[in-house]
Amino acid sequence: MKLSEMKQLLTEHNLRLTKSLGQNFLHDGNQLRRIAEVAEISPTDKVLEVGPGLGPLTELLAAQAGEVLAIEKDARFIPILKKRFADLKNLTLLHDDALDFLKREPRDWAAWKLVANLPYSVASPILVELAMADGCPERLVATLQMEVAQRIVATTDSDDYGLLTLLVQLRYEPRGWFKIPPTCFHPPPDVDSACVVLVRRPQRLLDLAQSRTFIRIVKRGFSQRRKMMMKLLKQDWSAAELEAAYATLALNVQARAEHLSLEQFVALTRLLSR
Repeated sequence: MKLSEMKQLLTEHNLRLTKSLGQNFLHDGNQLRRIAEVAEISPTDKVLEVGPGLGPLTELLAAQAGEVLAIEKDARFIPILKKRFADLKNLTLLHDDALDFLKREPRDWAAWKLVANLPYSVASPILVELAMADGCPERLVATLQMEVAQRIVATTDSDDYGLLTLLVQLRYEPRGWFKIPPTCFHPPPDVDSACVVLVRRPQRLLDLAQSRTFIRIVKRGFSQRRKMMMKLLKQDWSAAELEAAYATLALNVQARAEHLSLEQFVALTRLLSR
């Protein structure tokens, strides 16, 4: 969908985009094709799209995937999408708040891929919700605000490394990202954007019960980023338990959460879960 076509559709339906819903629609054909390409979609794939808007990405996804579920929060766009894609049998359009839908109707997404230009206001919660699902999608390809993308793919000891990094990377391996200039959107956002590619780990690092403990640890550890993590964890575990676990893993008792790698958090979780 060209920018001129997008503007024409909006004018025909007397629609003004809503900033509160993060409605900055990606129109650049090269970027849309690149997103679909890194998603590695096959005719047998099931694809979840959040925030299709006027459907420029939806068109590409439906042409390549076996099944597409597109969830749009803004009711104004549902009639337009239904008219545009009336002949597509592999596309299901749902008028709903995607985050509410994911929380309200948990399902096994293991055979699915998320491919979406996510509304910036809910991008992080949606990714965490999917990453924490027992049956999480095999691949997440999402366009995000640049600073959120950097936090998701961050490494230990960097300023961007934190809670979001760990909640996503527990189940996913970052496989790269690319920048998308503001001029590729209508209207152009005030921030830079990036598309991240995340692939589900072949084996779970922790079982379901341990994952809940992992979440407690990282949330507590990053609750006061500049404090020593052991002091923060004493709100949930005894000093004896923590000292034994730290000694076993040769962790510095003065270390802050940002100094521990994902692997160290996983090892600590296993010890504290016993």
